[in-house]
Amino acid sequence: MSLPAVAMRGVDLSLGRGAARVHILRDVGLTIARGEAVGIVGPSGSGKSTLLMIMAGLERPDRGEVAIDGVSVTTLSEDALARFRGARVGIVFQSFHLIPTMTALENVAAPLELAGRRDAFARAREELDLVGLASRMSHYPTQLSGGEQQRVALARALAPKPSLLIADEPTGNLDETTGRAIMDLIFELPGRFGATLALVTHDPALAARCDRVIRMRSGAVEGALLVPA
Repeated sequence: MSLPAVAMRGVDLSLGRGAARVHILRDVGLTIARGEAVGIVGPSGSGKSTLLMIMAGLERPDRGEVAIDGVSVTTLSEDALARFRGARVGIVFQSFHLIPTMTALENVAAPLELAGRRDAFARAREELDLVGLASRMSHYPTQLSGGEQQRVALARALAPKPSLLIADEPTGNLDETTGRAIMDLIFELPGRFGATLALVTHDPALAARCDRVIRMRSGAVEGALLVPA
């Protein structure tokens, strides 16, 4: 039996100090199977995005354990965690987070180069081609539309062939038609290498495309529903 893609047990997180301290996540337990697409929904402030940050290793919990592919990321050093995240986790945010002084090709290749990949530019070209930007590789972010910038961000996330793709409201800054095209790619492309998808969204139509929907409220997992076939 294979290990789950994500296993979270007893995860708690509070931010701030003293009277201003806020409990963000409360005893969260969650398991996501390999290759599963999971939608995470809930009202604003329920802890959805923080849950993804913990899952990605971008935030450490106060208590609890998070394991990705059987590796406890909560016990890794910062350097080891950065290497693990670069190889195993792809992240797409609502904001594109592209480096404005780099071309689309350079934006995708840069993390691969930092990881020591000799095929960084070859992989970057391949992913940009797959997201439909073969003719825009030499363009800078300011020369690209919002949808094109998000395609670059998606190509960057998928270039290392991660086992887990995390997407936090990836269509939030896009119009409906462009957003639908981006989501088609997010649901399609990771399947080439069996990646697991964890998607935070306010859109019921997007959540319905997932295998399972997890609902959060007040920092806790309220329930999980199977999406009808």
